[in-house]
Amino acid sequence: MNTVHSLDVRAYIDSRGMSGYQWLLLGLCFLIVTTDGMDVAIMGFLAPAITKEWGISKAAFGAVMSAAPIGLAIGALLVGPLSDRYGRKKLLMASVFWFGLCSVLCGTASDVISLSLLRFLTGLGLGAAMPTTTTLLSEYVPEKSRSTLIAVMFTGFNLGSALVGFGAAAILPDYGWRTVLMVGGAIPLACLPFYLWLIPESTQFLVARQHSPERIGRTLRRVCGAAVPQAAAYTISERKVPTGTPAKALLSPDFRRITVSLWATYFMGLLVIYLLSGWLPTLIKDAGLPIEKAANITALFQLGGTVGALVVGYLMDRWAPNRVIATAYIGGAAFILLLASGSVQSATFALFVLLAGFCMSGAQTGLNAFAPQCYPTIVRATGVSWMLGIGRFGSITGSFLGGVLLSLGWGFSAVIAILAIPATIAALSIVLSRSTPRPVLA
Repeated sequence: MNTVHSLDVRAYIDSRGMSGYQWLLLGLCFLIVTTDGMDVAIMGFLAPAITKEWGISKAAFGAVMSAAPIGLAIGALLVGPLSDRYGRKKLLMASVFWFGLCSVLCGTASDVISLSLLRFLTGLGLGAAMPTTTTLLSEYVPEKSRSTLIAVMFTGFNLGSALVGFGAAAILPDYGWRTVLMVGGAIPLACLPFYLWLIPESTQFLVARQHSPERIGRTLRRVCGAAVPQAAAYTISERKVPTGTPAKALLSPDFRRITVSLWATYFMGLLVIYLLSGWLPTLIKDAGLPIEKAANITALFQLGGTVGALVVGYLMDRWAPNRVIATAYIGGAAFILLLASGSVQSATFALFVLLAGFCMSGAQTGLNAFAPQCYPTIVRATGVSWMLGIGRFGSITGSFLGGVLLSLGWGFSAVIAILAIPATIAALSIVLSRSTPRPVLA
């Protein structure tokens, strides 16, 4: 008579070290995030060439620049409930295909209206890919190193944003901006067959949706590279979720506090980051430095953010994650105030930009690693994607607010100093959030 073993797949993954296949999965997710970063940043490098060819003003081109961020927000809001219903892999593959295809089609646009529409559609796919990738990876890496590994994955976004700049510089002079867009879209499409072959569905999702034990066991053995019981009753120990749609569950009494906290924190964090990264070159130039030096100093903000993401992720795996994130936001507020009180000519100004990026972007990436552990499997993708979707409106607000404040005549110090307020609100929101309760058998 066969003995049926009960196996908690989350506990099984957490009890083991990283297998070769899990490292491969991290690499594949890193590659998806890298191509995501390339397509998000690509229009910034192409704007001068497009406006020159079409003979339009920078203001008229603003519709194109704002179309993708709006699509990113809507795409993130749409994908979560679908991913929780149909699976992480299906939605991730669909989103990669969609943003790759739409980016290629952007190269065929003939005017601002068609390019704006295509960039919006591209944004839908880009916005869907990031939270789905985060959710899938979080369900396949051990808890003891989850935040560090997700932070590593997110550094791919900065890498992609940098690579597309080098690619545009190499392709633009001889082949034009249309080719840059088509190449940017062709890369994720070329990678898609490998993703389909190598990326597995989440075993936690398979258990939550009551798929066959044979499929669950086969997937778990493939990923972990170890034997699991042949006749097993696979389980996950998690909190029960109120009945209803996943989006509705996020605001149920059990999850309302952490949900609102994540939304507020992510919104405020992106408001600060996008206003600083978007307007800092202009502010520094207006304060008296040449544009070349202003661009180099602003690049330090992104560099600091990349290092900060890795450090914050590492610390989150060792201490209370929400307190680590809050401390980073408070550090960001402090360095922002130091920026505002100093002179762009001072020897320490560039250092403060680097440290502000270290803290703010480090905290923001840490929040991406923190969110998946706040929700059970059945609503996890919705929780993560809605945090990113709501947060995207913070990025839109930050970009818009910078222009408004400058048009009102605000100077460098005033615009920078006011950003300490949303940075502090972000810290308070996450540190006062209720800690994620210990899971119970559903």
